Amino acid sequence: MRSKIKNFSLIGLGVIAGVAASFQFDAIAQKNAASPLPLEELRQLTDVFGLIKSDYVEPVTDSKMLTDAIAGMVGSLDPHSAYLDKKAYKELRESTMGKFVGLGIEVGMEDGYVKVISPIEDSPAYRAGIKAGDLITRLDSAPVKGLSLDEAVKKMRGEPNTKITLTIARKDVDKPIILTVTRQEIRVQSVKAKVVEPGYAWLRVTQFQEPTVDDMVKKIMAIYAQEPNLKGLVLDLRNDPGGVLPGAIGVSAAFLPKDSVVVTTNGQLASSKASFLARREFYASSPTSDPLAKLPDAIKKVPMIVLVNTGSASASEIVAGALQDYKRAIIMGTQTFGKGSVQSVISLPPDKTTAVKLTTARYYTPNGRSIQAKGIVPDIMVDEYADGDGLNALRLREADLSKHLTNDKDKEANVARPPIDELEEEQRIAAIEKKRKPLEFGSKEDFQLNQALNQLKGLPVQVSKVKPEVRSEEKPLDGAPAKAGSKEKKEVPDKEDKK
Repeated sequence: MRSKIKNFSLIGLGVIAGVAASFQFDAIAQKNAASPLPLEELRQLTDVFGLIKSDYVEPVTDSKMLTDAIAGMVGSLDPHSAYLDKKAYKELRESTMGKFVGLGIEVGMEDGYVKVISPIEDSPAYRAGIKAGDLITRLDSAPVKGLSLDEAVKKMRGEPNTKITLTIARKDVDKPIILTVTRQEIRVQSVKAKVVEPGYAWLRVTQFQEPTVDDMVKKIMAIYAQEPNLKGLVLDLRNDPGGVLPGAIGVSAAFLPKDSVVVTTNGQLASSKASFLARREFYASSPTSDPLAKLPDAIKKVPMIVLVNTGSASASEIVAGALQDYKRAIIMGTQTFGKGSVQSVISLPPDKTTAVKLTTARYYTPNGRSIQAKGIVPDIMVDEYADGDGLNALRLREADLSKHLTNDKDKEANVARPPIDELEEEQRIAAIEKKRKPLEFGSKEDFQLNQALNQLKGLPVQVSKVKPEVRSEEKPLDGAPAKAGSKEKKEVPDKEDKK
């Protein structure tokens, strides 16, 4: 399989690690096997175990062999199933809760160095004087050049109250700046918002976490306090890699009629055949209160654009797909990643400090469309820059991942894209990127946001030269709207929860 260039995305320290899933945390540690254990194959496994113990060149502990066997068994299933050791399990739970231990900076990559997009207010980095635009060239005297962004992020994370020394190159400062920063627990708000011009607002969800719905409500209330006669809203899901499923349901429910089907799932277990509705019990963290009840009624009718790109995956595709099927919003941007599977995180005995992240279902939009390996095709295709978006041909998508699940509704989605001359394309893209400033979502230079505002105001939109794929109409699942083509919004009849 041909290699791909990773998305040039803005990555929050400790928040994003690869393409996240739509997570459901399962309290059940084990389930009874549906069929008898294959004794012959298990005997072969024990034979190999004994062979390694007796014949391998160096001693190997039982714990290592068994852990590696579990990791290999789970990891061979698909790109998103994995064994989580204590550290990985802890980091996953921290990221979904919107907190992590680190420095508190949003970072990207530029010329092989870590570029500070922005420090988080009142974080250790902010207090140390780190500024947007700074280039981090060394971490504890070790050069950053040669490291991937993920590797650099891991080095900047660590235990609370430990120190790290950063060497920084700053524009208009001749000498390197050396700062020692103490790591602390950082709480991240996954929602950003602002009124971009009179009557129009921008609402961005960077990742779906446990506090996302509450954070979104606060931001929308602040928007209406500043702009009570809102004419249009842009919901920005670009480079949102996913997260917890209740967050996606809650964000969708804010803009849809109550009890609308947001997403359905289907898998091997009876519990995986479920419909998730725009109803409090599917998204609220408290069993007695509904955070969306605070929102003004106008939010259900305000004209909306949803911005997506190849970095929009999983839970963000659930939101985009639901709003598209109900004709509640116009989807704009580039085709999304195409991760249409749900992962259950199942803690393992005896102490439940490790876990298995297991793919347990595919998910479907209200009209029954499977997003797996295809993604959401925007209603209006718009490139990330005014001069085009040459990166799309090289960007990694679900369909490019080894052992990815197939799309069970659209067979054409499983067809691999034609090969390209990678070296020539990478050189061409590198030359383009060198001339461009790093894209800052929500800024005045944000081309896609400006096109979204033009659409809301009835002005001309510069559409992409790339032709969108034709979306096939799928047979609606039980409880989903029968047709998405009608301009009239249809409320879905109240269905009994199948979960």
